[in-house]
This record gives sequence, structure tokens and C-alpha cells, in this order.
Amino acid sequence: MTAPDPDGLLAEQLLRLTRRVHRIQKRHLERSDLGITPAQSRLLRTLAHFGSPPRMADLAERLEVVPRAVTTLVDGLERSGKVRRMPDPTNRRVIRIELTDNGRKALRELRGARRSAAEEILAPLTDEQRQVFGGLLDTLIDGGDAPAAPGPGHRC
Repeated sequence: MTAPDPDGLLAEQLLRLTRRVHRIQKRHLERSDLGITPAQSRLLRTLAHFGSPPRMADLAERLEVVPRAVTTLVDGLERSGKVRRMPDPTNRRVIRIELTDNGRKALRELRGARRSAAEEILAPLTDEQRQVFGGLLDTLIDGGDAPAAPGPGHRC
């Protein structure tokens, strides 16, 4: 009989947690009645982090997807009035993607849905456990480059 594989067990737990997070976020998104898919939600959040309207290629790179996938997402968001395509002022052949007021409103609602989903997922944890968990996640996300313990203002 082989010994249990603790790293394999941890990997499975992480995958199960990720799937649970996605299910809960999807449910909260559906409740928000925004008509936005999780992929469109991710594109809107990414778009909001750019200082100036990005090119489609910039979005594809940041999202780590092929440009065609971004085109499909932008098409749907443009039809619903959440983003708009605009020509680059310095190069007419380049198209930039800009959030509309409707898109910014949707982002606020999405943040609320994500916060509700996070509260549901983290409900079983105490405040201290949440801090420890946040610190552990930071370490995993940063590949060991993050401080071992979260700072006093760290929140999950």
C-alpha cells in the first residue's frame, strides 16, 4: 500500500475550492440580473484596471487568451452597452475599448456580487483564520515572494 500524497491532497482541495468559488460567483452573477457571463465579468474588471482605453491585443495579453476570444467578449458587452470601441487618436487602424457609464455601473454591481460570494465562502472562518488564510494565499499567489504573515490591514 502506498503512503498518502499530502501535496496531491492539497492540490485536490485547492481545485475543489476553486470550483466552489466559481459556482457561488456564477450564482451571485445570475442573481444580479446583469446578463453578464463570468468571462465578460473578468474582461470588465480587467478593462477597469487600465489607465487609458486598451487595444484588444492588450486585453488578450492581460487575460492570457487569444485575441479572437476578446473580440467575442467585447461584441457581447458592446451589444449590451457596457463597452464601446473607439478609434485610436494617433492610428486609425487601431481600435481601443472603453467602459461606458453602463459598464461602470455593471462593475459596481459585480463587485457587490463578488463580495457577497466571498462572504458566503468565508463564513465558516473566524477573523483570525481569514487573516491566516489570506496570508497563505498571498504566499501561493506570489510564489513565495510575499511576506509570510499578512499586515495588520490585510483583508480577504
